[in-house]
Amino acid sequence: MSFELPEELRILKGAVRRFVDAEMISLEGKSLAGGKLKPDIKERLDEKAKALGLWLIDVPEEHGGQGLGLLARSVVWEELGRTVCLPTRGVSITGPDVRPILYALNDEMKARYLYPVIRGEKECCFAQTEPDAGSDPGSMRTTAVRDGDHYVINGVKRFITRAAEADFAQVMAATDRDKGSRGGISCFIVDMDTPGISLTTQFHTFTEEGPWEIVFDNVRVPTANLVGEEGGGFRLAQQWLGVGRIKQASRALGVTERCLELGTSYAKQRVTFGRPLSDRQATQWKLADAAVAVHGARLMVYHAAARLDSGEDARLEAYMAKLYCTEMAYRAADDCLQIHGGIGLTTDLPVERMWRDQRSHMITEGTPEMMRMVIARTALRAAH
Repeated sequence: MSFELPEELRILKGAVRRFVDAEMISLEGKSLAGGKLKPDIKERLDEKAKALGLWLIDVPEEHGGQGLGLLARSVVWEELGRTVCLPTRGVSITGPDVRPILYALNDEMKARYLYPVIRGEKECCFAQTEPDAGSDPGSMRTTAVRDGDHYVINGVKRFITRAAEADFAQVMAATDRDKGSRGGISCFIVDMDTPGISLTTQFHTFTEEGPWEIVFDNVRVPTANLVGEEGGGFRLAQQWLGVGRIKQASRALGVTERCLELGTSYAKQRVTFGRPLSDRQATQWKLADAAVAVHGARLMVYHAAARLDSGEDARLEAYMAKLYCTEMAYRAADDCLQIHGGIGLTTDLPVERMWRDQRSHMITEGTPEMMRMVIARTALRAAH
């Protein structure tokens, strides 16, 4: 059993770390406007990422991408997580955000939706969360009723990132509410200019994001826009969310590493009562906890990603990694902020931004309560 990354991934990890240190950390506090990456900075970072060989790393080779495995992508996400130069969600310098659901489309639909996204000609959003169905998608109230060669969609989706910029949405809707998440949810590709769609409310969060509420009022969608089989939408979404949980865990690992770097550096510099903070046991224990957490989290993330790459069922490991790493990163950011004291509260340093971002990641793509519920269910089944 090997606990080391293959040599090619160690090289990749080192290259991305140098890129982050040289090109991105210096832009912290200057790269974002309204929570979005400034266009000129995005263009510059995109070009540098392309030159480094990081473009379209998660797009399969048959669709023109590099098709890196999940372990390789985890290494990249981990290193990018060390900086707050980028928005916390939705924008990547490794290419357009291509949701795996789009790979399930037929050839005609791929030509209309998948490839324009890959080429950067179209944007999409993912619409699943509802006012009363966040962690419990099986209780969603948005319905899609078959009417001849169309489905008629009615309902409300909430907290949808990039809805205002999207050309189309991947919409989850109940085609059989009695079945819930066990065969009753379907996925549809819906053009955002379809009659009956309206963006009603934009929410402003403390992470400077602006997700939207979308109302669907008798929206007619061709049956050809059903993705996969009727009732198979929840399974499709879970496949993407599993990768998303590994991505969040990887990013949180990078955040914790950076907090450890910042905390140790400042603790050595800051002198109180004639001694540096690094001499204080209270500070040492915070740094020790972060160091232990980084080691454990890295093993968890790499193990889960490697298992998924090999085709094994690692959903439980993905749940564990997401739970452990997001909580870990929030604690690390909180401790790092405490070590810095008053200066840590200012926007001159990245610590407060990490603290805010990590608090939000403990809610999205599976709350700690939901993660623990699933993990406990598995543990109870295994008990004799």
